[in-house]
Amino acid sequence: MSLFEAVIGLEVHCQLATRTKIFCACPASPPRGVSVADVPVNRATCPVCAGHPGTLPVLNRQAVDYAVRAGLALGCEINPRSQFSRKNYFYPDLPKGYQITQFDSPVCGEGALSFSLPSGERRTVRIQRIHLEEDAGKSVHVGTHSEVNLNRAGVPLIEVVSHPEMRTAEEAGAYLRALHAVVTWIEVCDGNMQEGNFRCDANVSLRPVGATEFGTRVEVKNVNSFRFVEKAIAHEIERQTAILKSGGSVKQETRGYDPDRDATFSQRGKEEAHDYRYFPEPDLPELTLAQAWVDQIRSELPELPDQRRARYERELGLSSYDAGIVTSSRELVRYFEESIQLGASSKALANLLAGEVSRLANEKGTWLGSRLLPIHLADVVRELQAARISATAAKQLIGLAWESGERIADLIELEGLAQVSDTRALEAWLDEVIAQSPAQWSEIQSGKDKLIGFFTGQVMKKSGGKANPALIQELIRKKVGS
Repeated sequence: MSLFEAVIGLEVHCQLATRTKIFCACPASPPRGVSVADVPVNRATCPVCAGHPGTLPVLNRQAVDYAVRAGLALGCEINPRSQFSRKNYFYPDLPKGYQITQFDSPVCGEGALSFSLPSGERRTVRIQRIHLEEDAGKSVHVGTHSEVNLNRAGVPLIEVVSHPEMRTAEEAGAYLRALHAVVTWIEVCDGNMQEGNFRCDANVSLRPVGATEFGTRVEVKNVNSFRFVEKAIAHEIERQTAILKSGGSVKQETRGYDPDRDATFSQRGKEEAHDYRYFPEPDLPELTLAQAWVDQIRSELPELPDQRRARYERELGLSSYDAGIVTSSRELVRYFEESIQLGASSKALANLLAGEVSRLANEKGTWLGSRLLPIHLADVVRELQAARISATAAKQLIGLAWESGERIADLIELEGLAQVSDTRALEAWLDEVIAQSPAQWSEIQSGKDKLIGFFTGQVMKKSGGKANPALIQELIRKKVGS
């Protein structure tokens, strides 16, 4: 057993899906279908977000609305009064020399997020606060010089800060996926991690098992992938464990994560709150939320992922894990419900969505470009349950439909994926395998039923994965019985 336990807290920045920036009328994101990389450098800017002297911020009402919406979805206390502050630091992509954020008086207070681990265990992590702030620009380092793009400067963010209640990288990944599901579900954030619209800072420290005091905290900044967050935290736990076991002490600092080396690296010494010299933003009045406004936002919230997960478990008999996967995004829910309306079995469909469909979505990083439709999944489920295709073929068909959008029946014929249930063909393959494995066949005849799996696998291999495994096992038992 380890001598130390990890203490993990996450700070997640979610770009709000507003049309304009938080304090000016510049566009907050590119037009639909246009990549961030295709927007000309420093084009989505004005004197306000570029930090020109004498300009004044004007608060975007919809950004406040979205922050409250997120807070209500996460069970947070909504503070009727909150205050913006200036966080002072110098960096080239921060044109004013300070960031407008919320410090000691955030818009949302204590809340909680429940989620499932892959084991099916349910966990709840408390949320400390959600606050509004503006994003900085972006520095691009080219050779010996740096260039600054201010298109992101002033883009509205909420920062969701958890309590340090997670203990493993797996837990942190599950929490992050659940949070992503909530903010995209209620449509306050598009969740695009590739473009930095949903990114995470992970605070990691170690302490002796049984201790109550926290160890020295290291912050791993701006990780924008679920898998990379898990890997960065796992590496940081290993790194700090090695330091402490050797008798050293962990340095408080900010680190980055290099996915190519699967390692964190030092960036700078960690700042404390007093280093930023926070003080109330003099150009913005106190933010006051009328109860009627909060109640109106609450009334417009949809059924949340956790509520729908519980309903799917209760009404459809799905496992906690499968229901959690299905409700992890609006896209998966749409596929699930529309495919059920087309006649697909809910449990078989959930297996496909939790398996191959989710794997493809994670691999591609986006649903854009996918030609997979609910009818494709409904047809795959029907073919599987009628034993006309194998589970392996089902995975292949989903991948082919994702790329081509062709009908499942046409793909089965075109790719030769129909499952072989012809008894004569199966017997011929089985006889070949028996002839090649006489010792194993003798053992199975003497009562070692575990070898049925071996012979089934060999026949499947010989058939190129097309043989019907249930019929193969039936034939094996008949031959043994004879």
